[in-house]
Amino acid sequence: MHQYSFIFMIIINSTLSNITIMKKQNYSNHKRYYIPHHFIFLPLMLISVVYGVIAAYNNPMHRLEWILFSILSFSILYLAIMLRQHYALGNQDRIVRLEFRLRYFELLGKRSITVEEQLSFAQIAALRFASDAEFILLLDQALKEHTSGDAIKKTIQHWQSDDMRL
Repeated sequence: MHQYSFIFMIIINSTLSNITIMKKQNYSNHKRYYIPHHFIFLPLMLISVVYGVIAAYNNPMHRLEWILFSILSFSILYLAIMLRQHYALGNQDRIVRLEFRLRYFELLGKRSITVEEQLSFAQIAALRFASDAEFILLLDQALKEHTSGDAIKKTIQHWQSDDMRL
C-alpha cells in the first residue's frame, strides 16, 4: 500500500507543478497535457487492449474471454477520449468566443457579431494570443486574406499567454 501512495503523490505533485509553474507561453509551448490522463490512464488502457488481443491470439482455450476483455478495454479507452474531448472542447469553444466578443468590444467599442460570422473558430482562437495592438491588425488581415488560425499564431510578435486554461 505504501508504494502506491508514493506513486500517487508523485502524480499529484507533478500535476500541481504543471499547473502552477509554467514557462513563458509562446507558439511552441502553448499546448498542455494532463499527466494522469495523457501519460497514465490512456497508455494503461491502450496496453490493456493490446495485451487482450495478444492473449486472445495466444490462448485459444480462453479466446472469447480475451476478445471480450479487449472489446471492453477499447470501449473504455474510446469513451474516455471522446467524452473528455467533447465536453472540454465544447466549453472551451464557448469561452473563446465570449472572450473574443468582449475583447472586440473593449478595443473597438462595437458588437462583433458580423465580424465573428466571417471568421472560422480557428481564427478566433488564434487571435486570443495576440496583444491588443496586434489583435486589430491580425483581425483585419484574417478578414481580408482569410489567414488560417495557425498562420495567425505564427505571425504574433507579442504573445499573450493563456495561463488559466486547464
